[in-house]
Amino acid sequence: MFFYSLGRCIAGILTVGAGALLPGAAFAADPQLSGANTAWVLTSTALVLFMTLPGLALFYGGLVRSNNVLSVLMHCFTIACLMSVMWLVCVYSLAFDNGGNLNAYMGGLGKAFLSGVGASTISGDIPETVFFMFQMTFAIITPALIVGAFVERIKFSAVILFCVIWIVVVYAPVCHWVWGGGWLADKNVMDFAGGLVVHATAGVSALVLAAMLGARKGYPDELSPPHRPAMTMMGACMLWVGWFGFNAGSALAANEGAGMAMLVTHVSAAAASLTWMTIEWIKFGKPSLVGIVTGMVAGLATITPASGFVGPLGALVYGISAGIVCYYGVTLVKRSLKIDDSLDVFAVHGVGGILGILLVAVFASPDLGGMGYAKGMTMGTQFVVQMTGTAATVIWSIIGTIVIIKIVSALVGLRVDDEAETDGLDLSEHGERGYN
Repeated sequence: MFFYSLGRCIAGILTVGAGALLPGAAFAADPQLSGANTAWVLTSTALVLFMTLPGLALFYGGLVRSNNVLSVLMHCFTIACLMSVMWLVCVYSLAFDNGGNLNAYMGGLGKAFLSGVGASTISGDIPETVFFMFQMTFAIITPALIVGAFVERIKFSAVILFCVIWIVVVYAPVCHWVWGGGWLADKNVMDFAGGLVVHATAGVSALVLAAMLGARKGYPDELSPPHRPAMTMMGACMLWVGWFGFNAGSALAANEGAGMAMLVTHVSAAAASLTWMTIEWIKFGKPSLVGIVTGMVAGLATITPASGFVGPLGALVYGISAGIVCYYGVTLVKRSLKIDDSLDVFAVHGVGGILGILLVAVFASPDLGGMGYAKGMTMGTQFVVQMTGTAATVIWSIIGTIVIIKIVSALVGLRVDDEAETDGLDLSEHGERGYN
């Protein structure tokens, strides 16, 4: 009993009189900072990074030929490193600094290299360093999604140069328009966690890049099936778990909004998985593992922009719609447009993100269990704003991507030669093999 009382006494002295000895004590004394919200956003940051490394890397890696698996892992890992540095150098500032001369369309450079941001700088009620890190993980996964469009045939140098320019030219402006106080934010566009900023930009750019790069050898009749569906399934499971940080973390608070975002995210993913599986089962007589996990990603991408605005009923409709629309989006791209978007980035992420953005205008209605609209907005006016944001994002992504590809092609070239493509990029580009 004596030691228990002594321990309580010492703990009280440390808490009251020696705050400098306790990590975070200075923050705790700041009435603006919420420890709970900071802890949740820190957790969400780790979850979103977990989506790219290892989630997306394994998901994509299992879908390619065995002699290209290391190249896909290398692409995802390198992009994560590159985008982290780019985010620090200037992209965070271009997206979220409001001091630029073109503030409605692009941020300034006042926060380049995190200028003026210290350990005690607050963004809302969390440290700005935490907000910086959370948003960095979005900037990492967005260009990493594009990897699925160009696997098995692109130069590694082209991947690096394309992503470095793309994050500045395409991602940063759209991020600023929607989340950084730009012109779409002023119009009350509803994009909770990245239907426009992440999925539309990546999906549209992926389609353009796949079309300009050209199809893989033997496309579409002589391509090998995914070499390791089990690896893809493991990556998909990591994506599903990580997506809770993606969507629920975007509430930037540990509150009821984060709870609802997590709930609707899970419901949409489950419903889309079952829908995709059912379509395959009916059409081909056998449901596939790759199919059901692809449906899951479609459901997650589609609910992303709406996750903070809709309720469980809306999430169920979102999931079913994602399973149907994205499934037939794959058919449209590969059979009608004849574009070798190798791992269906546009059909799953582009189509899903845009579908989710447009449906927000309907299912945000309180009559359908949604959270409602901004003051002065109705279902009709919100739909017009969502259409405007979609059109602007698609057009900007197309133009920006075409220009970037022309630059990359002129400087380093885009595609490996025929021999390297036949041998696989693991050996020809990286001098390694995924399997003995």
